[in-house]
Amino acid sequence: MKDETKCLRAGYTPKNGEPKVMPIVQSTTFRFDTVEDVAAVFDDPTLAYIYSRFANPTVDAVEKKIAALEGGVAAMCTSSGQAASMMSILTICKAGDSFVATSKIYGGTINLFAVTLKRFGIECIFVDPDIDEKEAVKYFKPNTRAVFGETLANPALAVLDIEKWARIAHSQGLPLIVDNTFPTPILCKPFEFGADIVVHSTTKYMDGHAVQGGGVIVDSGNFDWTNGKFPEFTEADESYHGIVYTRDYGKLAYILKARMQLMRDFGCYPSAHSAFLLNMGLETLAVRMERYCDNALKVAKFFESHEMVESVSYPALKGDRYHELAKKYLAKGSSGVISIDIKGGRANASKFINSLKMANNEVHVADICTCVLHPASETHRQLTDEQLVAAGINPATVRVSIGLENIDDILDDFKNALDSIK
Repeated sequence: MKDETKCLRAGYTPKNGEPKVMPIVQSTTFRFDTVEDVAAVFDDPTLAYIYSRFANPTVDAVEKKIAALEGGVAAMCTSSGQAASMMSILTICKAGDSFVATSKIYGGTINLFAVTLKRFGIECIFVDPDIDEKEAVKYFKPNTRAVFGETLANPALAVLDIEKWARIAHSQGLPLIVDNTFPTPILCKPFEFGADIVVHSTTKYMDGHAVQGGGVIVDSGNFDWTNGKFPEFTEADESYHGIVYTRDYGKLAYILKARMQLMRDFGCYPSAHSAFLLNMGLETLAVRMERYCDNALKVAKFFESHEMVESVSYPALKGDRYHELAKKYLAKGSSGVISIDIKGGRANASKFINSLKMANNEVHVADICTCVLHPASETHRQLTDEQLVAAGINPATVRVSIGLENIDDILDDFKNALDSIK
């Protein structure tokens, strides 16, 4: 099936006389006839559903759909994108380990890696994603266990050279984890370029309607966990009846370790109803991504031509520094997110946002409706202008997320707001 068909058909296939629409299995528990039946599932949780803290039929159907879209062997949904990023690392790393992350990633992920995981005794080594391969390997340590990057960075809109970072990671015998939230599998499939694990904040384009938070981890099944660097995959897990993940589950070793250890203990699993809403968003994902990209390119070109816009970051633009990488990894489009710097600094950026009549000023992105955010005045308001620059944020920067309204209405709203600050 092609992606448009997978969005509608993958994951759930009703049998004769069953509901056409994927049902919500609103139950935390599942009944068994005998003690032996329950014991068998505890020995091998792939046999049946037992408890909705880590597996549920409705969520499972959505996991299968997302895995099919990404081209992976399996997926595991989480309660948020942050939970997905956290668990993607904790499935591999323990106290005393380190991992490499490219520096141009979502700010919330930077804090998770640099502050919270540090409290767990796990070191994150941040590296410029545009660094030369020979220089990059100098940052790796004997205890480094993984590499993490973001296909299209939020809000920098830097495009990750996935093939380059896959080579770097694999040269060290390590997996490459890629956050593919902004492109979604409709615009980019990182596994095709050598990535091993993909994560998403499904709160964004996959949901699309701002109705529920969520995340997902997708396993390619391609990484060799038996290369000698990952004994916890190849030795018995005494916390789960002596299971050996690579021996017992083969290509599913990573995702089942994540589910049987991390999800079992953290329990950050989405509800069946949340999965049902996510599935509704996924059904229209392919057609929505096409419109997001079409609208955003027109708006980005408009911003380029307006005298009150200092600079525009959008990889689909020919003059963008990441345009060549976008042609390779984002040939179908660069999503609906644009970053602009307003002439006149912080004050004019605020005035521009306050002058908008249709676009929503909200702490969100990748919505069905156009929305904007001024980090310097809102999410990062505790920082001085000097601190903002040190954090990679310009005081005049506005993040713009283009929605599905009529393009003329979107352009009129931005034109009127920009004209008001001349």
